[in-house]
This record gives sequence, structure tokens and C-alpha cells, in this order.
Amino acid sequence: MKKYIVLFTFAICILVLSACSNTAENPETDNLKVGIMLSDAGLGDQSFSDMGFAGLEKARDELGISFDYRELQDTQTYEQGLNELVDEGNDLVIGLGFSIQEDLEKVAKENPDVSFLLIDSQSELPNVHNITFKEDEGSFLVGLVAGMKTQSNVVGFVGGEDVELIHKFEAGFVAGVKAANPEAKVVSKYAGTFGDDKLGESIAKEMITVGADYIYPAAGFTGVGVILESQKAGTYSFGVDSDQFYLAEGSVVSSMVKQVDVAIYDTVKELVEKGSINEKNKQLGLKENGVAIAPIRVINLTPAEQDKLDQYIDDISNGKVTILE
Repeated sequence: MKKYIVLFTFAICILVLSACSNTAENPETDNLKVGIMLSDAGLGDQSFSDMGFAGLEKARDELGISFDYRELQDTQTYEQGLNELVDEGNDLVIGLGFSIQEDLEKVAKENPDVSFLLIDSQSELPNVHNITFKEDEGSFLVGLVAGMKTQSNVVGFVGGEDVELIHKFEAGFVAGVKAANPEAKVVSKYAGTFGDDKLGESIAKEMITVGADYIYPAAGFTGVGVILESQKAGTYSFGVDSDQFYLAEGSVVSSMVKQVDVAIYDTVKELVEKGSINEKNKQLGLKENGVAIAPIRVINLTPAEQDKLDQYIDDISNGKVTILE
């Protein structure tokens, strides 16, 4: 009799342990839920929104989270999209882009128990964490290449909206050009939008007409038009945010890569592993792998030019060179 009691007890223990094991392995029991409100250009911008989305796809595949997203074209306002993501019960709600800040702060105030992550700006609200980037550092490297390789001594910069964030891209680019070639002229123009590729084409035509042989757009989908027109005209361009070489393989020399996908993935990973986000404000530059320059293609740097580029990467990463005070 005692033998059967022991066997029965052992069987019960096995079943309990098995149930516990299955619960731990079942991603539907306690997986983290993340919602993201994309920037105004939305998916398909081949830049900022696509990078943010890619970061969450990686987190889903590698960390077992689930996520949902909203685009401005579907919700009409950022506030509506953010509220929908909150109502879904997401553990973390991400606002992608500085233009979302006002609406995100309104929703965050109304939902103090929900954690928010703001990309590209800073909020002082206690339930909002912030990630910004040192775009000037990556843009400096792009400008350095343009300054070293320009044949016309005229290069161009195209901004999206005329705002402080995009001024950082421009300032870094201009500083890089001048560091390599003090005689070079930088022609700058702001499109006033991140979503108009046709306007980007038109601006590129204007710059090429006045002699710009390298153009750097920090303008989202508007910048795609700049890149395509540069290739059409037989001049050179640079990508932004992601490696945009594939858009125009005869024109895109390199790209200022802004690791939005890495930043979002790392933040979600921290939340999964530790249960919280420790740092209120993160600012990511070359040293932190927040920005980078994509491989040089289409043209070739001389050994001396490559050494100069490498030296600046080291000096900026080590704090020996500061682009913006």
C-alpha cells in the first residue's frame, strides 16, 4: 500500500512540475506587450519609422514580446493612436519622433501607471523615459567624406522640417565638410516636410544646378526623392537613419546610420530582463553605438582619406573631438 502511495505522490509531483514548466515556456502567459506610435511618414519611409518597427520585430522574435503599432494616417492624431495603444493594455508605449511629444505627454499624464518611451526628445514626466541621439557626430563623418571628395567644392544639405533636431544634422555635416575642406561651400535648404519625395527631387535639382556634387538629406521620405534625383543626374548622395544604399546603388556613397532599432530593442530587452527601465534620459552617440557611418561604396577613399576618417571616429568616440558644445 505504501508503495502505491509513494508512486501516486511521485506522479502528482511530476504533473505539477510539468505544468509549471509549460507555464514558463508559454509566451502567452506573461509576455511583455509593447505599442508604438510611428512618426508622421509611417511605415515605408525607408528611414525612421521602418527602423523603429524593425527593432520591435527583433524583440518579438528574440525576446518573445508581442507588439502593436499605429500610423498617423489611420488615427488622424497622435493622441488618438497613443490612447488606443494604452487601452490595449500595453506595458510600454513608444512615441517615435519629437513631433509626438506634446500628445504623448498629455496621454502620459492621464495614465500615470503606464510606462512611455519618447524617441528624439525629452520629457520630464516621471513615467516617460527618453532616448536622444548625437546626430551631429554621425553627420560630421558624412560631411568629412563629402568635403574630401567633392570636385566642385559645392555640396548640399536638405533638411525636412526646420527644427532644432534637424539643425543638429546640418551643423554636424557642415563641420565635417569644413574640417576636410575649408574652401567648400555648403548649400542648405529645408523642405518643411518629411513626407514629400517629389519636393525632394525638386530641391535636389536646384542644388545640382548650382554645382552640388554631394547632397546629404536629413528629411525622411522627402530625402528619398533627393537620393533618386541625385542618381538620375549622375551625382552623389548620402542616406540617413538607415543604410539607404539599396535605394540608389549608383549614387549613395554612405549613410548616417541612426540606430533607432538597436535603441528600442535594448530598452525592451532591459524591461524584459529587469522589469524596469533604469535610466531616465539616454543620449547615444558614436561611443554608445547610437550613430555610425555605413560602409563607403560607389567611390573609393585613398589610404590617407580612410586614415583621416578612422582617426575622427576614434577621436569623437574618445571625447577628444566634440562637434556641438
